[in-house]
Amino acid sequence: MGLIFCKWGSLFLLCCSLIFSVECSDSLESSFNFFFLVAFFQCKMLSTHNVILHQVEGLYGNSSRVRGVNLGGWLVIEGWIKPSLFDEIPNGDMLDGTEVQFKSVTLKKFISADNGGGATVTVDSDVPSSWETFKLWRVSESTFQFRTFGGQFLTCDADGGNVSASAKSPSATETFYVERDINGDRLHIKLKSGTYLQASNANQLTADYIGTPGWDDDNAATFELIIVSNNLHGDYQLTNGYGHAKSEEILRNHRNNFITIEDFNFLNRHGINTVRIPVGWWIAYDPNPPPPFIGGTLEALDNAFSWAQAFSIKCIIDLHAAPGSQNGMEHSASRDGTTGWPTSPDYISQTLNVIDFLASRYGKHASLLGIELLNEPSAATVPLDILVAFYKQGYQIVRKYSSTAYVIFCQRIGNADPLELYQANIGSVNTVLDLHYYNLFDTFFANMSSIDNIQYIYKSRQTQLQALNSANGPLVFIGEWVNEWNVSSGSQTDYQDFGQAQLEVYNAASFGWAYWTIKNDRKHWDFEWNIRNNYLQLQLGCSSIRPISNLASLLGSIFGFYFLL
Repeated sequence: MGLIFCKWGSLFLLCCSLIFSVECSDSLESSFNFFFLVAFFQCKMLSTHNVILHQVEGLYGNSSRVRGVNLGGWLVIEGWIKPSLFDEIPNGDMLDGTEVQFKSVTLKKFISADNGGGATVTVDSDVPSSWETFKLWRVSESTFQFRTFGGQFLTCDADGGNVSASAKSPSATETFYVERDINGDRLHIKLKSGTYLQASNANQLTADYIGTPGWDDDNAATFELIIVSNNLHGDYQLTNGYGHAKSEEILRNHRNNFITIEDFNFLNRHGINTVRIPVGWWIAYDPNPPPPFIGGTLEALDNAFSWAQAFSIKCIIDLHAAPGSQNGMEHSASRDGTTGWPTSPDYISQTLNVIDFLASRYGKHASLLGIELLNEPSAATVPLDILVAFYKQGYQIVRKYSSTAYVIFCQRIGNADPLELYQANIGSVNTVLDLHYYNLFDTFFANMSSIDNIQYIYKSRQTQLQALNSANGPLVFIGEWVNEWNVSSGSQTDYQDFGQAQLEVYNAASFGWAYWTIKNDRKHWDFEWNIRNNYLQLQLGCSSIRPISNLASLLGSIFGFYFLL
């Protein structure tokens, strides 16, 4: 061991003398020389100590791990990434999933579905809570269905009847027409027949108002509209909000222009070797997916694979939105925030069919690196046994079409231990665990300073990564991270330091990482903006290195010396 150390020490000193005897330069040759030497010594020293270095198979060139960027907001819509997509929707504050409350202007009380639904609707609540909150199902810009906390729908059979919250699914008798005043904060609700609902003196909601109501405070058919939340802006909200014809036009323009071949050129020039591409389940039914979804995502995905191949970039297909929604969020195309995916065998079977479609279409493509079976299943609503069974079936489906494509399993979001998927024995060949690391979305990060955030990366994230890297099981992938935090006064230097800490730690992930996302209305989430404005620095700088003019001579000297050891 002493002899080995002396030989490697001598080789290290030799190369140091070659490097640090010259000045710093930004040329490609000097960067290659420097990083080659660092990697060379690191690999040889680690191999001497029997440390296993992970090598991701299939990456172009000399890349050993994924250095990726997500193409978020392109083929699966997230309104916060590009809010302007929703600008022209009529009644745009009343999209599918919007939570609303109604207060009678005469009784000064709220409409309530007692016990969350299942009985007659009353107008007797002084303080609104979950029973007084309804989720909108939008039929048109002025026609809606109202879903209760318990999942039932408001219904009324005929004129003169009471409104109840007892329907398990909506149809004509659960569909109501809405009129809003000029300010939008008051409304009337009526049946298809034209009869208006009113708050009766007996605190009931009845369909028996006679005449045309006004907007005054003494009108029993007038209600204040309180919008509790309007947070869902996904594919369902966009397409059902605009209707088929208009949304087809908007999405065609978006898909053709949001991501182009020039973006792949940009990524390639900045050392990115992989793109993670979120897709929705309806892609398997292109060009005519079930309403309200719009065809065209399959053609766009085909384009992405062609562009990737042209620029030596690999693709990870990520099933971001599953039938019924696996987490209730807009990026899973949820209609109203409900997580229905784990409750229906039909949804799971349909999802496996989507995986089969994607694997059969792209399994042999030169640009395919892997398929992620499901993005961010919710720990609160998706039981582990159901998820593991799905992952095992999905793994086998991918293996039917490719023996080498990586099969990626996303950790459950929420209170879940990533080791639960290591212990599940999902698959034996080229499997990957996807973790999403954000210093956001949790009160834990709310009051952290810039230094606190950076220390958390080193102390917590790095510790977990080291433990998972050394575990017997899937490779580790930081499939989503971002150079953003809850620090409101961060300077450019603060962002650079935060980004550098993340890159340093995530570079050690055995599979690699992918930034969220390539473009975004919020600039610090926008990868291209971060790079162009020097907020995220992908390469370490140098202080006293200049080009070594004859690279071949240098490598010959190093390898000659190596083989004498």
